Amino acid sequence: MIILSEVDVASPQSASVRAKRVHAVIVSAARTPIGRAGKGSLIQVRPDDLAAGVISAALGKVEALDPRTLDDIYIGCAEPRDEQGGNMARRIAVQLGLDGVPAATINRFCASSVQTARIAFHAIKAGEGHAFVSAGVECVSRYRGFGSAGVDPVDTHNPIFAAAEQRSVATVASNQRWHDPREDGLLPDIYIAMGQTAENLAGRVRRTLAKPGREGHCEPDLQRRNRTGHAA
Repeated sequence: MIILSEVDVASPQSASVRAKRVHAVIVSAARTPIGRAGKGSLIQVRPDDLAAGVISAALGKVEALDPRTLDDIYIGCAEPRDEQGGNMARRIAVQLGLDGVPAATINRFCASSVQTARIAFHAIKAGEGHAFVSAGVECVSRYRGFGSAGVDPVDTHNPIFAAAEQRSVATVASNQRWHDPREDGLLPDIYIAMGQTAENLAGRVRRTLAKPGREGHCEPDLQRRNRTGHAA
């Protein structure tokens, strides 16, 4: 999507006051369909080509904006390797003919694209620019040797986490509830798979809610879920 700054023209011209009245607004957005990994019509398309096409479509909707005046291009990517490796955002900028526009690839795993919007928002509020591309791309179908989200090849793991990884294996084998090793002054397993992370978190939440005085902790959320179900 394209994020621009919008200034309240009625605001005083004092620099400090004017900065407080600057708003970040989304003026254009575009996307591709989402399909299952290894299937669909887009599996033969490289991630940089895919993102370049979408960004071009979003820019085309804002005729008053000269893309060459963009302040930055932010591309979120959860697994920046293989065809998505390097500073993919820079490659995309060059593909679009925007060699003069800086670009950065942002990684925060599943929140990578959301992070690009946050960065653009804060940059506008800080007065660092007026127009940004906030985007993201992930082509799981084109991964090489993909195992699980957030899991790096074993031969690249930092050995200081070896004991933590062994504890994760033992937890699965014994089916015991997860115990946060940080409470014992130990490192957590930074390479743990997302599925096991979800299991560990679920167990921890159940233990928390089972404590006296926490019985109604999730009642508001349950009510919202029930209302949503009835509305559907």
